[in-house]
Amino acid sequence: MAKKIKLTRPELKRQREALGRYERFLPTLKLKQQQLQLAMRKVRHECSQARAAADEAQGRFDLYKAVLADLAGLDVRALAEPEEVKTSLTNIAGVKLPVFEEVVFPTAKYSLFGTPAWVDKALADLRELHRCLAMLKVLRQQYDLLDKELTKIIQRVNLFEKVKIPDSRTAIRKIRIHLGDVMTAGIARAKITKAKLDQIESAAVRGDRTMQEQAV
Repeated sequence: MAKKIKLTRPELKRQREALGRYERFLPTLKLKQQQLQLAMRKVRHECSQARAAADEAQGRFDLYKAVLADLAGLDVRALAEPEEVKTSLTNIAGVKLPVFEEVVFPTAKYSLFGTPAWVDKALADLRELHRCLAMLKVLRQQYDLLDKELTKIIQRVNLFEKVKIPDSRTAIRKIRIHLGDVMTAGIARAKITKAKLDQIESAAVRGDRTMQEQAV
């Protein structure tokens, strides 16, 4: 281990408590990791749908490109540009994400009688294209935020699984071995001391008997 540990009972208690915290918190981190991965999968699918819808709207609008120049004084592209993209916020796995709500377009003021019938359809298709692109932009923001959070969670999971928990287990094992050796050595010393005391006591008893015999 990089950090030198104290081979003491208080340190053993501290390491056990730390290991308990790591092992309790790790499942929570893994659950959040799974939630983020599921959310990202869902956002990827929604991005694909928005992209496909945008391509479809683009394809429909492209049919009118050649005749748009004939509409003197009417800027269809300007009328299809969003004035505002409205979003709200939601919380997924602890991450605040923007949610696409709607796109506000400028009011289209032009003569229904003085313009061809296809203008309404071309404008609607172009607005749908911009709506899909606005939604796609918000979805990509969601994905980036989720990905950033997922990266942090994976780093923490790896830290707990590959560093914190193994280090604590190693420290606990080392301290237990050390304390066990200390206890064994203490017992051995106690036995040696007791044996010496027994020898001294036995010698004293023998000496007393000898003195008594000599006195007799």
